[in-house]
Amino acid sequence: MLIRPYQHTDLSEVLALLSTNIPAYFAPEEYDDLKTYLFHEIEEYYVVEQGDCIVAAGGINYKEQDAYFSWDFVDASMHGTGIGKKLLQHRLERIKEQGNIRRIIVRTSQFAYGFYEKNGFKIKEQHKDYWAPGIDMIYMVYQEH
Repeated sequence: MLIRPYQHTDLSEVLALLSTNIPAYFAPEEYDDLKTYLFHEIEEYYVVEQGDCIVAAGGINYKEQDAYFSWDFVDASMHGTGIGKKLLQHRLERIKEQGNIRRIIVRTSQFAYGFYEKNGFKIKEQHKDYWAPGIDMIYMVYQEH
């Protein structure tokens, strides 16, 4: 398994990877939102390769002294295998290298918040139907152990 920076040549594979999580974890309209992110809003974005395939992706965006996890997902057939945790840990290490970050934030859904909760994030807010009808936004902040 290799975690490496995203390249524009990864676009179709990353979009296909997201599709494995629609509609269970993401709304269909979020497909175009991810494209917009990858073309215009990306700061740090990583992919996880296993063999010749990209099996996970996730990014970090920064605003002042806050770091935000952005667009993270694992191939739906590989949920629960530890790949997501390795990608999360990679990004936490990358953020800690910055030295000036005071909060690490993730905005996720009711379908994925449990993963973040198990990995040190605490719920601060919840907004119903935020991402799409039936997909709430759970605002969480990392609490280092």
